[in-house]
Amino acid sequence: MRKTGMTRLAAVACASVLALAATACGTSSGGDDGDGGKADEQQGGFAAPDVPMADAVGEPEGQVNILAWPGYAEDGSTDKTIDWVTPFEKESGCQANVKYFGTSDEAVQLMKTGEYDVVSASGDATLRLIASGDVAPVNTELLTNYGDIVDFLKDQKFNSVDGQMYGVPHGWGANLLMYNTDVVTPAPTSWGAVFDGAADYAGKVTAYDSPIYIADAALYLMKTQPDLGIEDPYALDADQLAAAVDLLKAQKENVSEYWSDYLKEVQAFKSGDSVIGTTWQVIASVAQGEGAKVEAVLPEEGSTGWSDTWMISSQAENPNCGYLWMDYITSPKAQAAVAEYFGEAPANAKACDLTSDKSFCDTYHATDSAYAEQIHYWTTPISQCLDGRTDAECTDYGDWTTAWTEIKG
Repeated sequence: MRKTGMTRLAAVACASVLALAATACGTSSGGDDGDGGKADEQQGGFAAPDVPMADAVGEPEGQVNILAWPGYAEDGSTDKTIDWVTPFEKESGCQANVKYFGTSDEAVQLMKTGEYDVVSASGDATLRLIASGDVAPVNTELLTNYGDIVDFLKDQKFNSVDGQMYGVPHGWGANLLMYNTDVVTPAPTSWGAVFDGAADYAGKVTAYDSPIYIADAALYLMKTQPDLGIEDPYALDADQLAAAVDLLKAQKENVSEYWSDYLKEVQAFKSGDSVIGTTWQVIASVAQGEGAKVEAVLPEEGSTGWSDTWMISSQAENPNCGYLWMDYITSPKAQAAVAEYFGEAPANAKACDLTSDKSFCDTYHATDSAYAEQIHYWTTPISQCLDGRTDAECTDYGDWTTAWTEIKG
């Protein structure tokens, strides 16, 4: 795992398209994507646009245009031993034309062109794609591997509308709290260590560089300041957002660096420039493999996290090959390969029998529903409050992007 994780991390760091380290996760920390909250508002009460759904998979068109996070569609060009695209091409007769993207905002914009058949969308992009009509509902009965996807990733508010799936789950993970075991004692059990207690590690706290990180602060406030009335860290009215912003501004006084390239986070923990902050399991594993004295924990408040979804374009020129790809990439063998290379939990439970590291799925809690229930998966903030409130207007993605710029100064 550490070897493949390090190989993949290095490949990702060199990818020219990246504004963020490639993972299932992340919006840009720049301005609005040109759609932002406006497309979300079109969704209103989750009344998704009327886009037709496929009722059958026909003759393959001969190619499929794939938009993916780096590491999700490897064809051997990065590493000759890492290739699950070529077997798909041989089995399906569909040539895979892969384009990588570096942020969710980039993926949203590229999908608007109609040039791509399928996309591996993170939860901070999925509702925008659904609301704008750029993706179609997915007929899961046409996917032979759908039944093996763990139930806790299905019918979530970031990948479905009114009980209709808009994709097939791919991989997932939690945002964890990593700390230097020599410096941070006793071992932290709460996110309070990087919020209310951040001054104890002044100048050595690190945090994820994205507007979606606001949800981490909101989750902490949800658990520690119930009077704010936060029920969902992605459903914040103006006052709740302001409270999260204040908490993050206070944290900033103690932040050494906001990370997006997680090779840099590994280096920061090795050098001692950072001693505590948010991370992913793969980063902790790589850091430990390189001798850093770190541990990672899921804090008592739970955490935010990601769950990626393969979605099909409403303008797909190759929908049959698109469906064949979505079915293939969620098959046990492909899932095992992607999960180990990428560093995340596979969505298909049967993949756990095929990983080269037999402890991999235990490390990533792949089939642990109780663990997964503690994760608040990234979801696009929209003006329609996702917590069910009808007497309030919530802040949207554009508001969060503006707030993040204010936080960082």
